Amino acid sequence: MKNDKSEKIVAHINNEQSQSLDEHSRNTACIAKEFASSFGNGDWAAYAGWFHDLGKANPEWQKYIRGEISSTSVNHSEAGAQYVYQKQNGKYSALIVAYLIAGHHAGLPDYYNGSGNSLKTILDKKSYSCLNFDALQVICSQNFPQTNPFGKNDVKCDDQKALTEHFHLWIRMLYSCLVDADYLDTERFMESERSELRGKFADLQELKNRFDRFMKNKSANAQPSKINRIRESVLNACREKALLPPGFFSLNVPTGGGKTLSSMAFALEHAVCHHKKRIIMVIPYTSIIEQTAKVYKYGSDDETEIKKRIKEGHILFGEENVLEHHCHFDFDKDGESEILLRQKLSAENWDSPVIVTTNVQLFESLFNAHNSACRKLHNLVDSIIILDEVQMLPPEYLKSILSVLRGLVKCFGVTVLLCSATQPSIDGKIGSDCVSFNGIPADSITPIIDSPEELAQQTARVSLNTELAKEKLSDWQSLADKLCEFEQVLCIVQTRKDCRDLHKLMPDGTIHLSALMCPEERSHIISEIKEKLRNKESIRVISTQLVECGVDIDFPVVFRALAGLDSVAQSAGRCNREGKLQNATVFVFDPPTKVPPGLLRKGADVTKDLLEKYQYELKLTPELYKEYFIKYFKKVNDFDKPEFDLTMQKELGLMRFQFRTLSDQYHLIDNSYQGTVYIRYVSELYGIDNIHLLDALRTQNVDKKLFRRLSRFSVNIPLNEIRELLKEGRIEEPMEGIFVQAPDDENLYQPGLGLCADSLKSYQTYIF
Repeated sequence: MKNDKSEKIVAHINNEQSQSLDEHSRNTACIAKEFASSFGNGDWAAYAGWFHDLGKANPEWQKYIRGEISSTSVNHSEAGAQYVYQKQNGKYSALIVAYLIAGHHAGLPDYYNGSGNSLKTILDKKSYSCLNFDALQVICSQNFPQTNPFGKNDVKCDDQKALTEHFHLWIRMLYSCLVDADYLDTERFMESERSELRGKFADLQELKNRFDRFMKNKSANAQPSKINRIRESVLNACREKALLPPGFFSLNVPTGGGKTLSSMAFALEHAVCHHKKRIIMVIPYTSIIEQTAKVYKYGSDDETEIKKRIKEGHILFGEENVLEHHCHFDFDKDGESEILLRQKLSAENWDSPVIVTTNVQLFESLFNAHNSACRKLHNLVDSIIILDEVQMLPPEYLKSILSVLRGLVKCFGVTVLLCSATQPSIDGKIGSDCVSFNGIPADSITPIIDSPEELAQQTARVSLNTELAKEKLSDWQSLADKLCEFEQVLCIVQTRKDCRDLHKLMPDGTIHLSALMCPEERSHIISEIKEKLRNKESIRVISTQLVECGVDIDFPVVFRALAGLDSVAQSAGRCNREGKLQNATVFVFDPPTKVPPGLLRKGADVTKDLLEKYQYELKLTPELYKEYFIKYFKKVNDFDKPEFDLTMQKELGLMRFQFRTLSDQYHLIDNSYQGTVYIRYVSELYGIDNIHLLDALRTQNVDKKLFRRLSRFSVNIPLNEIRELLKEGRIEEPMEGIFVQAPDDENLYQPGLGLCADSLKSYQTYIF
């Protein structure tokens, strides 16, 4: 094939139709420019879009795309990066575009040899030398971008340091614009029917109208009570403060104060007032996400009520306008449902108006290098991020998390709402004299509740009994006897083993709840608990702390093993939630086993110190939480476990970033010492039998859809325990690193108990 002007250089071929490189480059540049214009740098994204596929003009690659050869070693992402860098004589500014182009398929590279092919190695090559530039005049005539980073032309001296700190984030945003634009134009040409399903959402003004109608109706039907009056005042405060300028806000409201709906009221009001594009609710646990997403979709998390609302047409935002994005959500649960397909597409780039997701999904994406994870980032611009249960942010990652939040607010028009009943101290200096860093400036966080101490007094619904915390319990039996004195009681312990051991001593019918049970069963169990409580039936529950944050259950009595004060307070939030009882008690006890080492033990030690300081007379107030977190953070040894400073800040003046290395190290949940076992779950009660899914896995007939469905039937356990189960033949490994319950072992997973294996010896260190 002769590659010259007379023959079109092809970017894509779909059946008999072809898309020229000029057309694809122009389209990608235009879409990327539109995305990046929202933060003032459309020219940078457009320039990267023009050059991103320059390597496709390589004669060998053209033979490959036309089917004249079956394979090629040409990496079409490298030539454009090399050409731009050489054309600009190796200027630092050209490195920015080189990162984007070189990584638009393989992911943002390290500058030095680290993980994967380094940018330095790529730029030392001359892959573009074989190109026919006479046929590339349209592309190569484009002017190098001229705007300043973050679209700022007049930077004050005191801003320079802050902007420099966030330079890596600016590159990620440009990268996201390029990657999403490339995907969208390719999809439009190759899969037009799929492309046409995108973007069909209600706008935020319409969602605000729906929300206001819903809240008006909810208020009209609410029973007069003290807690409902307080919730109304919190709602009004959120709406009033939403009119203030964008930035950081805090919502410090005790559990049961209506944060889920009030925070959404703030976000919608703020979005309409300040022309924000979307609302992103970020939650630590998937168990809370499922509940919160149902509330936003349907106006309730109760299955019976949801069915009634759907039948009557009285839902809130609707399933089509709320993207629920986490590892356990099955986008294929209803076959080829158009709504689920649209949600699946939206999960790729977060273009939905309302997104409910996890800390893991958001922050690992913000520090990721891979194109699929970064694709969504540009849709964070001009958004409102609600961080629910903000105290759950992992301390070892706090330096990088607070840095990126400051960057989103300062440089990309994001408003961040920090929600918690136990607000952590993340402003000013954080840590000890040995290990510390600067958090969010205190004067930049606007509190929505002006008098949190007064609100805490008004919403006090439980008394704290600490008699059992003065001395360590001798055994679990003494606690089991105490629990049996109550008809409705919840006991929260620290580890899976503690949960199993205590549950064995309880009467028949006592519910066991831990992450040794698969997500599918846990969801059913939580629904069952709510139903029994609603019907005022006898119910005793032994659980790990997975029920602690945000799970909307309401017990008259709660027992909590000694833990961090925030955990004790969150457990108290499962007690007398509606404030209907005159006497409701949370018992704090010192269990007969040791608290697991590390941060859990540090938190428990600080709580113990506070108990002794105040002679075991504690009231759960914002001031006490502040004191707790200051002491707790002084015990933390490392706030930068993934080495954010080393990879993103050390040589930023030379544009030498180690994107891939940081990405490989950035895991909020450390899975390096545990593995996933896919279990057999059969429940006649719920009409579930997943055997056909396990059979597909064993025959290696797998795809992403299968793994998404199987995630609902998975349990994570330590790798050494997995090795023991493999030796015993109780699990199989049909593919490397994929573990599944053996077909002839019907007792490995037992409904009501979860994964049961005598070989499990170390799972006591697993808290959920």
